[in-house]
Amino acid sequence: MRVTQKVKKILSCYESDNPGTKANLCRILMHGKLGGTGKMVILPVDQGFEHGPARSFEANPEGYDPHYHYQLAIDSGCNAYAAPLGALEAGADTFAGAIPLILKINSSNSLISAKDQSITGSIGDALRLGCSAIGFTLYPGSDHMLELQEEITHLSEEAKSYGIATVMWSYVRGPKISPAGETAIDMIAYGAHMAALLGAHIIKVKLPTDHLELPEAKKVYEEKKIPIKTQAERVRHVVKSCFNGRRMVVFSGGGTKGEDSVYEDARAIFEGGGNGSIIGRNSFQRPREEALEMLDKIMQIYLGKDV
Repeated sequence: MRVTQKVKKILSCYESDNPGTKANLCRILMHGKLGGTGKMVILPVDQGFEHGPARSFEANPEGYDPHYHYQLAIDSGCNAYAAPLGALEAGADTFAGAIPLILKINSSNSLISAKDQSITGSIGDALRLGCSAIGFTLYPGSDHMLELQEEITHLSEEAKSYGIATVMWSYVRGPKISPAGETAIDMIAYGAHMAALLGAHIIKVKLPTDHLELPEAKKVYEEKKIPIKTQAERVRHVVKSCFNGRRMVVFSGGGTKGEDSVYEDARAIFEGGGNGSIIGRNSFQRPREEALEMLDKIMQIYLGKDV
């Protein structure tokens, strides 16, 4: 595999990492239709924990089978496939080596009210399954955030020691945060920056709105005239908040929505300098051929061929 200069430049920003971790980041960055471009589309299928099987898969019943998601990620040309332990185990032999894997190592569920996650896999599991990375969800603003920080600090340290990268899902939620605040630009940037400070290699956040949640932050945004009017400007600000672009940032696809909205999001991410998308329900809840067509168009946008 010939590594592109673009990927080499990205990897050079991870100055403390060992060759194994950089090799696994390289595997993700060089795989699929976007391989070598520095852009990524990752298929995540961890929604069964959060929403349950019917809400997650009945819209496209083929999705009850974990093999379907492996094959969708492979056939669409995604950079990686992310899922919890059991789902990865269910196709581990059939699809061994076919696509970089991310073990989603903590999870919550809709049967509890706490904004918290439990550990549902191990670094040993990630090694056994040949994963390139672990995935971990943070809830900045939650009453459990400090414990989550401690958990990922230890897990990421162990993962890095074995050459496994860390992807952090950073979702702002908590008792003092309004519903609008969960996607406010100041809060999304804050959560992304926290993930960078905690040692994430790849940071996943939601696309932000132009709402400003924190009064003290609002003063700075207004006084310094930070551009946040357009989605592309907000993406650019989030990227800047992650060590001025020295850490890769990808954006969540969110709940199922119309294709035009999905493409508009991708164009804004491309224009704002984001590294791509982690897009789950907007792909696997659609019929397979429709999902393949949509994912291909998103990748064409990231290739600069459909902007």
